[in-house]
Amino acid sequence: MKEQILVVPQDAASKRIDRWLAENLPGLSRSGIQVLVKSGDITIDGRGVESDLKTAPGMTISVRIPEPSVSSLSPEAIPLNILYEDQDLIVINKAPGMVVHPAAGNHSGTLVNALLHHCSRLPGEAGGMRPGIVHRLDKNTSGLLVAAKNEAAMADLSKQFKDRKVGKEYLAVVWGRPERKQGRIETKIGRSRSDRKKMAVLPTSGRLAVSNYEIAEALGCGMSLLRVRIETGRTHQIRVHLAHIGHPVVGDTDYGRRRMYLPATVGRQMLHAAKLTFSHPATAKRMEFAAPVPEDMQLLIEAARADKGETNGKCVRKT
Repeated sequence: MKEQILVVPQDAASKRIDRWLAENLPGLSRSGIQVLVKSGDITIDGRGVESDLKTAPGMTISVRIPEPSVSSLSPEAIPLNILYEDQDLIVINKAPGMVVHPAAGNHSGTLVNALLHHCSRLPGEAGGMRPGIVHRLDKNTSGLLVAAKNEAAMADLSKQFKDRKVGKEYLAVVWGRPERKQGRIETKIGRSRSDRKKMAVLPTSGRLAVSNYEIAEALGCGMSLLRVRIETGRTHQIRVHLAHIGHPVVGDTDYGRRRMYLPATVGRQMLHAAKLTFSHPATAKRMEFAAPVPEDMQLLIEAARADKGETNGKCVRKT
């Protein structure tokens, strides 16, 4: 058990204690701090606190941090497509179908299980299920993902994502063709009121989500290839935004068009994290990575290119 003592500066603005600690304790997320609050490991003058307590200048906060433990996670010898690795971080081209971290219903076979086998140890919250993970991709979204290999790198990369200093560009095959060649989608996204497993554009509640798209190529079969750059990283953001403007991602069974069925070669949403740009946490050098379009997505694009403007069975079939 490691203890840290933090004193709130005299000029600090009043904030919820969990939010203030998350900003001032590298390697601990706000949710992790809330766990420590509930366990009594965060105290003021020896007394426990609540997460919504507001900070005050001069306040002395004691935080006891358990040693990192990932004993509940099993390393698994799962092949990884590693594009770059050093002592601080690792960049992966994630295959479609791979879950990023263990959760209900997915306790093994995840990227975290594979990383633990490859790296031996990853930073993270004590007993947490997301060691090393600073951002995520949906199970059926392929492409670039960076993970941290030590606490300092995790804190720095997490802050870059939070401060929107990471460049993220995706390729998406969508139904139809947007009227404008380029566009910006800015909405609020939150849990769907009709289905809590899904996200939705909400008129007032929810969190700000911003996506910028441009048409990379007009395809046949009633499809288009879009290049999408996101400024925020909300759950299912691109899929929700493109469906919101009437051009859902091809193969997306949650937010897409159910009346169109694809060949067996397409078993997921055609969304790929193609480019990732960030500053190295140790050297501050700007780094950029690119991942080629995966085979299943490339096959669909080529079939759509060959189409003469009508749905002739090469790309899709109607029910």
